[in-house]
Amino acid sequence: MYVIIIGGGNVGYYLTKDLVGAGHEVLLLEKERARAQRLAEDLGEVVQQGDGCEARVMEEMGFARADVIVAATGEDEDNLIVCQMAKQRFGITRTIARVNSPANEALFAQLGIDTTVSATRLIFNLIEQEIEVDHLIPVAALARGHLEIVSIELSDQSPVVGRSIGEIALPGDAHIIAILRNDKGMLPSPNAILQVGDTVLTLVQQDQEPDLHGVFAA
Repeated sequence: MYVIIIGGGNVGYYLTKDLVGAGHEVLLLEKERARAQRLAEDLGEVVQQGDGCEARVMEEMGFARADVIVAATGEDEDNLIVCQMAKQRFGITRTIARVNSPANEALFAQLGIDTTVSATRLIFNLIEQEIEVDHLIPVAALARGHLEIVSIELSDQSPVVGRSIGEIALPGDAHIIAILRNDKGMLPSPNAILQVGDTVLTLVQQDQEPDLHGVFAA
């Protein structure tokens, strides 16, 4: 399967690593030249520099033969443009878009975007539904169910509370992609200490979710 990811932020980086590790053909397209060079030093030739909103770049990068397009930039407008052009110009049958503002989710759906992922909507649902802490909540399935973004809210009984991210042994190729604390999002770093009440967003292969539960749950 050929997957093109637009946006070399934290989500795009870890998603690329896991898809490559799973044997898929992947292209990560990053607009900012310096960021693209840093990513290429780590990920290799799967990283290309270019603006995923430009039709010329899309043609050069082989959008026409892609099975899935993932728009994961920090700008909703860019993600919408990428997905619309992918569907209308290149006939892509599956598009996945990161939505930063929940107010835009309905618009994305109306315009034919197949799947949207909103971290803000996730937090809202967790508050509204009063989901128990230490419970793993699948947020979104990516790559036709092979990967999942999973949310875990940490209680005072969780074995990872008080430990740094670098100390935690995650199953397989799982990655912590974000920490939500006091209504603010944080990018993970090896020295970050997990606290009670943190919501940890993790990218994990679907069959490794039970092992993930064993790491975080009391």
